[in-house]
Order: sequence, then C-alpha cells, then structure tokens
Amino acid sequence: MNLHKIADLTVDMGYKYERLTKQAEAYRISEKLKPDMTIYLSDAFLEQKQKENPHLSIGDCEYIFTSSVFYTGLLRFGGFMLHSSAVIMDGKAYLFSAASGTGKSTHTALWQKVFGSGRVKILNDDKPAVRIIDDTVYACGTPWSGKTDLNINIKAPVAGICFLERSEKNHIERISAKEAIMPIMNQTIRPYEKNDVSLLLDHLDRVLSMTPIYKMGCNMEEEAAGMSHKKMTDGIK
Repeated sequence: MNLHKIADLTVDMGYKYERLTKQAEAYRISEKLKPDMTIYLSDAFLEQKQKENPHLSIGDCEYIFTSSVFYTGLLRFGGFMLHSSAVIMDGKAYLFSAASGTGKSTHTALWQKVFGSGRVKILNDDKPAVRIIDDTVYACGTPWSGKTDLNINIKAPVAGICFLERSEKNHIERISAKEAIMPIMNQTIRPYEKNDVSLLLDHLDRVLSMTPIYKMGCNMEEEAAGMSHKKMTDGIK
C-alpha cells in the first residue's frame, strides 16, 4: 500500500509519473491504516486517455484522472470539489470560485500581497475539497491544484465562498442559497451515477445552509482584496 492522508481520508494511491509523485509527497503517511479509498489506474487506461488527449502527457493524464476518481469518491464521505482558489487567513478558509480565466488566482494573490504571505496561505489554487466533518464545513488541501500546483496539506473551517466576475468597479454582496446552487453546480464535477447526484445535492444543501455565500464584481487592484476581506469577515462575526 502507498498511503496518503487527503481531506482527512486515508487514500491508498499508486502513481509513477513525476507530477503526481511530487505533489503527493506532502500527503504521504507512514501509519498502517485501513484505506477509505483506493486509487490505482492501469497503464492501459492511462495510455488510452493519452491517445484521446494528445495535447496531454501521460503524466498529466495520471494527474487529472486520479483527481477525478478521488473527487467522485469524496461524495461518499460528505464532500465535493469546488473549482476555486482557496486561502487560509487567521485560521479560516475563504474560497473564490469562477470560470477559468476570470482571475480567481489573481484575487487570492492580492490577498497575500495586501495582508502578507505569512498571514495568508494558498490552501489550493484550483480544486480544494469541501467536506462536512462533525457538522462543520471545511476546505481541505489536496495534491490536485491545477496549473500552479499550489496546495498545502491542511484543512480549515470555511468562512465564506465567493463567486467572482470581472468588473471595473468593485462590489460584493451576499446571495441566497437558491442563487448559489447553479454557480456551485457549474464549478464542480457533476457525477453520472444517480446515487452520486443525490449525494452531491444533499451535500450542497447542507453546505449552503451553513456557509455565507457571496457574489463579487472585481478588478485586479488591491482595493478588491480589502473589500472582499472586510465583507466576508464581517459575515462571520
């Protein structure tokens, strides 16, 4: 077995290519625990995926498709993936979600610039796990974090989730759970199996009832970071 602790789950996972080998190192554990999840992809599977996606290396295929297996399995443990850039500040996690190219990574980098990289840490820059543990919603680091490979193996209670869109003028407002359903569905993995769909919807219902959700129009200036921080920290007082 090749055991890892990811999102507080014990994961037995095999890999052989450089990218995932490097990213998974911080998640490896030496304890002999019973796995919650097992992920081993065959050479034949990876070779077929690489043929179907010739723009990807076989190592990229290993990285991408192990993540797909993990995040699908996560549904059975009270969690799901949210395509977002997540930061931890003062012990709380803040997730900024948007379509690729909108500027979520730029926004979290502004948090580090404004408040200091010693105080603000990038938890996961693309695919944090959101998981309900003991009636608390946590954001968790995973080895899968998009192009930047920025992630750390910790978890923190979620103080807020914010959906970003580009705007010349900065503004942010809290939105209802009903308004947040489709933005979240558009930024997570939609499962194929009926039971998994039901699990995802159940998790979303619980997370949305327990977590402040925001919509923000922002530019790429430092003022945007200050404004989102103030609004989202006010929401947890």
